[in-house]
Amino acid sequence: MTHDAEMIQRQRVAELVQNWAVWRDAGDWERFRSCWHEDGFMMATWCQAPASDFIKASQAGWAKGVSILHFLGGISVDVAGTRAIAQTKMTISQRAEVHGVLVDVVCTGRFYDFCEERAGRWGIVMRQPIYEKDRMDPVDPAARLDLDRDLLARFPEGYRHLAYLQTGIGYEVKRDMPGLKGERVEALYRAGAAWLRGETLAWPA
Repeated sequence: MTHDAEMIQRQRVAELVQNWAVWRDAGDWERFRSCWHEDGFMMATWCQAPASDFIKASQAGWAKGVSILHFLGGISVDVAGTRAIAQTKMTISQRAEVHGVLVDVVCTGRFYDFCEERAGRWGIVMRQPIYEKDRMDPVDPAARLDLDRDLLARFPEGYRHLAYLQTGIGYEVKRDMPGLKGERVEALYRAGAAWLRGETLAWPA
């Protein structure tokens, strides 16, 4: 692949990642569906499921007023033929009541996407966010918020406030997601390298 051809492929993958965030947060479900391949799979704190089920769960949450928004930063794309790994700096912002206080949780991390070009179309085969750090703030700065410290400590440092909020509104939160450091994220990097070598997808590990 020439340098120019590889650059075009990286741009196509970057556009795919950007479309995912814009269309999902806008509730544009049909176009959002086009970001995935049919066997696509989503790993989120609150939902680990095939893309079709994740979309249904997102629609259900949207209808109930669940507020989850995404903001994207820099993106790095590694391309190997018809496969790619995209890492995208992002924040997840969720608003809900915690113990009767309206709060915003902002979680900073990366989207780690296993992507593939099939029949000329790039799509996501697996999305695994990496959760690096988060915080919780009352929307009203004068409000007083007291958290259950024992519950908070049960979740990994990178997304413990996000998990606390999501648990409070009824979701079962996965407790071993990759963070900035550690074996879980190292295993993810190994799975990504294997994907680029053409091996069978080996995630979740």
